[in-house]
Amino acid sequence: MKDLIRSIVNIFRWVGKVLTGVRIFTLNLAFLALLFFIFTSISTYSPKKEVKIPTSGALVLSLSGDIVEEKQPADPFSSILNDKLGLKTLPTETLFQDILDAIGEAAVDDKVSCILLDLNKLGSVGLNQLQIIGKALTDFKASGKKIIAAEDFYQQKAYYLASFADEIYLNPMGAVDVHGLGAYRLYFKDAINRLKINYHIFRVGTFKSALEPIMRNSMSEEAKSQNLTWLTALWDTVTTDISRERKLSAESLRGYTENIASELATVDGDTARLALETGLVDGLKTREELRSYLVEITGKDQDGSFKQIGLNDYLKTIPHSFIDPPAADGSIGIIIARGTILNGEQPIGTIGGDTIGELIRKARKDSGIKGLVLRINSGGGSVFASEVIRQEILEYKKSGKPLVVSMGSMAASGGYWIAADADKIWASPVTLTGSIGIFAAIPTFEKSLSGLGIYNDGVGTTSLAAALDLTQPLSPSLKESIQISLHHGYDQFLGIVAQGRSMSREEVSRVAEGRIFDGAAAQRLGLVDELGTLNDAIASAAALAGIDDYSASYIRKPLTVKDEILQLFSGTISDVLTSTVIPPSLLTALGRLLAPIREILFFNDPKGLYAHCLIHDLSL
Repeated sequence: MKDLIRSIVNIFRWVGKVLTGVRIFTLNLAFLALLFFIFTSISTYSPKKEVKIPTSGALVLSLSGDIVEEKQPADPFSSILNDKLGLKTLPTETLFQDILDAIGEAAVDDKVSCILLDLNKLGSVGLNQLQIIGKALTDFKASGKKIIAAEDFYQQKAYYLASFADEIYLNPMGAVDVHGLGAYRLYFKDAINRLKINYHIFRVGTFKSALEPIMRNSMSEEAKSQNLTWLTALWDTVTTDISRERKLSAESLRGYTENIASELATVDGDTARLALETGLVDGLKTREELRSYLVEITGKDQDGSFKQIGLNDYLKTIPHSFIDPPAADGSIGIIIARGTILNGEQPIGTIGGDTIGELIRKARKDSGIKGLVLRINSGGGSVFASEVIRQEILEYKKSGKPLVVSMGSMAASGGYWIAADADKIWASPVTLTGSIGIFAAIPTFEKSLSGLGIYNDGVGTTSLAAALDLTQPLSPSLKESIQISLHHGYDQFLGIVAQGRSMSREEVSRVAEGRIFDGAAAQRLGLVDELGTLNDAIASAAALAGIDDYSASYIRKPLTVKDEILQLFSGTISDVLTSTVIPPSLLTALGRLLAPIREILFFNDPKGLYAHCLIHDLSL
């Protein structure tokens, strides 16, 4: 019997080995096939295709994805695979400066007869960016060339930009969405209580609302009051610009927004007809009617469509701003500081204390750099990382070179911490800034664990021996020490602003405690010197440096081999997940759910202190 059992076991063991061998062979074969496919793709791929520009045609200004001032590095692996597989991919980011360069060049390019705005895939974009692009479009029209906007459906941000066009067309089945601005969040207090997470909250500033999502189930009255103030200021700007460009009365635009149901009833629910009768659009055209109209303007290409050139192809044929190395006779350096401020080295899209500090140090040591513009687009983050950057700014100023801050959509909290010592601060009228306040938030999980029957016990030589052991509650002395440290950090923040802005501490206190202001209000209060663009800030830095003939160039950290490898694979995986696995609607829902807390989860300040504003770059 033993021999029989042993024989049966040996048979199964042999079969198992055979199956394992087949599995390993199959996987190795598939892996080799993949490597062969990648190798042949790379060896035969030619990214530099000749760009053919028609003798006269429309520049199709396709603003696809988020509008950013510094792009995440491109993923060549994804580009090659998508090209080989015949997959059409849209850029997830478009460079803000590229848009301005293209519009400016097109105005003097005889081969460009008009601009066609393509705004269907427009992602996140700041109101200040839209205003500056609108100004560039206005300058383009001064050349005598026409701008046409045509969409099936206009999102609010797309319509704002389309309002700068000479002609706006809408699909007869389409609509124009103009709904106003809002600041809404999800609140997690009850959820945190149900999970029995003990969140220890420390903050200074009545209006410092960054932690409200974990402290409350609703927005506080203080937060509602200040949010409504700056939202109203920005919405007034939007409606004023649209009314001016479209020659509409404020009453008609207000009626369209506030009384949409009754307005629709007058046209039997026809949204396109309502947009036409209100004056938001100039005409209704089907796609074929639009193509025929554009053929009349530009002529017909070999495919029977209108003559055109895409934005990305056009960018390959024109010069780009700020990319040349510093000129020997004097250059203004530009450092982009975008995203949440975190400690250490951080990738593009996040402000690393060490990363930005190193770039500032590079500008200080470069004799060709005569002045520096720090372009800030951030709601803040780590106090320690912000101070590391500020310390580098102070060292830079010892060189005698001027430093000018140019604020983007937002430069608040930690973003203002690093701006305060600049020689001059520029902002747009719709920049969100201020939020001078500080907080700390430490979760402990002793109640969550006890609900599972898990407990923490032991002894230590001092009352602080357990330190920040998140499996047990904070000791009273530790709580007190954190609060004392927090007040010191807030006092330090006030002192930095007072010294940097030549204000008294009393003056700073009146605009502090977490209050947020639009750029125009911040200028009146002394937090901002001038209202203008990045180019204005560059010219200001040159004037302070005493140079008339100058160039401007970006100062960036080169990618390491490790960065490129990680970028290559992470980009490919991201493309696969977002295009084939995760529905876009689910991604949107997950993003909205996690937005209030995702940055807090990645905070890495060594002292746990943060100067952060949870209102991200405002997108229409």
